[in-house]
Amino acid sequence: MSGILYLVATPIGNLGDITKRAADILADADFIAAEDTRVTVKLLNHLGLKKPIVSYYAHNRMESGDKIRDRILSGETCALVTDAGMPAISDPGEDLVRLCADAGITIYAIPGACAAVTALALSGLPTGRFTFEGFLSTARKSRLEHLEALKTESRTMIFYEAPHKLLATLTDMLSAFGDRRISISREMTKIHEETLRCTLSSAAAHFEKTPPRGEFVLILEGAAGQSAPEIGLEDALEIVMQYRRDDLSLKDAVKKCALETGFPKNALYEAALKLNN
Repeated sequence: MSGILYLVATPIGNLGDITKRAADILADADFIAAEDTRVTVKLLNHLGLKKPIVSYYAHNRMESGDKIRDRILSGETCALVTDAGMPAISDPGEDLVRLCADAGITIYAIPGACAAVTALALSGLPTGRFTFEGFLSTARKSRLEHLEALKTESRTMIFYEAPHKLLATLTDMLSAFGDRRISISREMTKIHEETLRCTLSSAAAHFEKTPPRGEFVLILEGAAGQSAPEIGLEDALEIVMQYRRDDLSLKDAVKKCALETGFPKNALYEAALKLNN
């Protein structure tokens, strides 16, 4: 009978944020697979635990992943951790999850801290719909292509960024999106935690004068005029009919209603045609 793979979320800064359940799973696991064993040892010391640890990170994930899978298949229980947050999110743990899932291994996630959602909550920007974009490419051409593909994205966007790339990323975002609102959080839950809420141009100017330090989460405002409709089809059709009574053509009435309400123009036009028939 095979063992279990646990995906254990770890604190994103403050070690006090480890959950009791996560601590219990780490204590009970046969071994721990860690992104950086030195970081994990600090967490285990905080919990008063001593456990066998194997290294699992981007550059050894192929070889190490097979070994971890085989140990679990032989009956051992493994707790996978990353340096901070939930394993498998912008993390090579996603490959281990896939590998173990394909082998029929039972996998459980032990929830906890997440830098992306924590920064989103702090941002003051819309949180109802968002997209997680992770780290942008270090290659400027690929980074610009990624940003270009997001120009019409209406949802709030979440990015991770390293300090040495932050200013270049902000400059490229300003070029791609214009001067949108952005929230930038760094060192969350740590002593020097800071959240800067401003515009892209202000952020770029700030970090030109103040060298970036720490790991950053960027929460960027979505494209304007692309939000989901706040009214139903019946109400939208009533607005169209009002414009028709004002002598607008059906096409113009639908277009004007769609612009005002955010209701999809094609769906509204089809519904209006059926109503007229």
